[in-house]
Amino acid sequence: MAASTDRWASLAAQLRADSIRATTAAGSGHPTSSLSAADLMAVLLADHLHADWKDARSPDNDRLVFSKGHAAPLLYAMFKAAGVISDAELLTLRKLGSRLEGHSTPALPPVEIATGSLGQGLPTAVGVALAARLLGRELRCWVLLGDSEMAEGSVYEAFELGSHYGLRTIVGILDMNRLGQRGPTMLQWDGEAYAARARAFGWRALVVDGHDRPAIDRAYTEAEGSDRPVLIVARTRKGAGVSFVEDREGWHGKALSPDEAARALAELGDPPGDLVVSPVAPRPSPPLRAPRRGPFEPPRYELGAQVATRAAFGDALRALGAARDDVVALDGEVGNSTYTDRFAKAHPERFFEMYIAEQQMVSAAVGMQVLGLVPFAATFGAFFTRAHDQVRMATISGARLCLVGSHAGVSIGEDGPSQMGLEDLAMMRAVAESTVLYPSCATTAADLTRQLADRGGVAYLRTTREKTPVLYGPEERFPIGGSKVLRRSGADVAAVLAAGITLHEALRAHDLLRASGVAVRVVDLYSVKPVDAATVEACARECGGRLVVVEDHWPEGGLADAVCEVFAGRPAPAITRLGVRGMPHSGTSQQLLDAAGIGADAIVEAVKRIARPG
Repeated sequence: MAASTDRWASLAAQLRADSIRATTAAGSGHPTSSLSAADLMAVLLADHLHADWKDARSPDNDRLVFSKGHAAPLLYAMFKAAGVISDAELLTLRKLGSRLEGHSTPALPPVEIATGSLGQGLPTAVGVALAARLLGRELRCWVLLGDSEMAEGSVYEAFELGSHYGLRTIVGILDMNRLGQRGPTMLQWDGEAYAARARAFGWRALVVDGHDRPAIDRAYTEAEGSDRPVLIVARTRKGAGVSFVEDREGWHGKALSPDEAARALAELGDPPGDLVVSPVAPRPSPPLRAPRRGPFEPPRYELGAQVATRAAFGDALRALGAARDDVVALDGEVGNSTYTDRFAKAHPERFFEMYIAEQQMVSAAVGMQVLGLVPFAATFGAFFTRAHDQVRMATISGARLCLVGSHAGVSIGEDGPSQMGLEDLAMMRAVAESTVLYPSCATTAADLTRQLADRGGVAYLRTTREKTPVLYGPEERFPIGGSKVLRRSGADVAAVLAAGITLHEALRAHDLLRASGVAVRVVDLYSVKPVDAATVEACARECGGRLVVVEDHWPEGGLADAVCEVFAGRPAPAITRLGVRGMPHSGTSQQLLDAAGIGADAIVEAVKRIARPG
């Protein structure tokens, strides 16, 4: 034990010194938040973190998630000690072009999950642990938490689901250093209060001195033998090891000056910085077989049949699960509305109920894709709004997610505005490099679902509650970034561009206009992002520069904005935007479409208005 104690002490000193050196070289960062957890991470890295650093993303490696992402300097110091990065690279922290971002990102293996927005590390670990169990991996997921983020509700969603699923391989390490950004945290050093909260959710909780390295080692060993998830509550001091910053306010997010750094390093004994830790080998697991890929047998629907696109999604997801065993589904306790229940009945071992915990649902999906699974996460479109930060962070992680939002728009009817997703297209379009799709027909929804399984980045499929006529035959294909021109003539005075429920209103409007001698083009813009710019431009060119965009969505950020962006920086055609402009109420689907001014009659009036001579 004496040899281990000396090794832990030397490593902890080096981690502290390197955290200071890197942040001082950067002129910014969070050294004191790194110093508080250095003893915790020294013991973990030396003796408990099972990982092959030469194969940093091996499915058998333990996962280490720095949920307190601002302690990234400590993580990078650990990577240096593990031989993953050099000392020279350590000192590029926060520099343009460096892999060492201010908060860690997957630009630097073995980071797989971007952190920095607090409260997301533990929920993501739930997904990693579920995926590891499904794939038969023996890895453990260690999560370093800050005490400030224990105010985040998403942490308690993870407590709930981690306990519900019995995820014994999760170990949360709470760096209880008492001080947040602006002063003391809510509970300060009341470790028993944190422990009681974890125990109330069914976790094992251990309270330790976070600078007593042998006690930390004993806690880790006990956690590794637990039959439940574990939270280790470690009482620490912010800035520990450096007397003039230790447990002092005003040092959060503040780098030491060169003179202060020299003084701090002297207090730490001027560690030589050349200590390299031998890795602890990954736990033995059976060989990981390649995912099974078979033929996708799409659901088939008769032309004209009334089928909701949400039901077609459920049919297609079930078929996709039969073709591929890497596809998993998560749902927010609305599976009988999103129709993920069809997947659940066919493939119960790959269905994960997240209950009404949408932040946890998206975070779990992020964790699952780390191990190569293809997650589809579904709920009402409106409820993804509360998980938008998780979606935003997923893009920084480079995660591949398939999100499906049903019950979108006023067309859902009597449930009223609280259930109507009216901002979801704008929200998902704003996500970096996202894909946003809005099928109008069951055949379209099924084919797009198939394609999403191989789509990179964050993809969002918006489905409709109401049953709508099947418009396309079973052999039709719908390339992402494409569209379908459903009505066309040489005398079109305008083009009506729509998607989802409003496409059917546009087709009704076409028939009404044709009866009065007015010809219009109707385009199914099922791909909202990327939008079919070539078709939009052709419509403007061939229809007198008159476009009518109609959408079951607020005017801001949705389909009409996607169309307008086609002409960014160039003279734009006359674009008439029909969207939901007033707060809707309960009513039938058709009543609400008409009241919002996005029904067939409103489209007819808009076309006549812009096509009227003079």
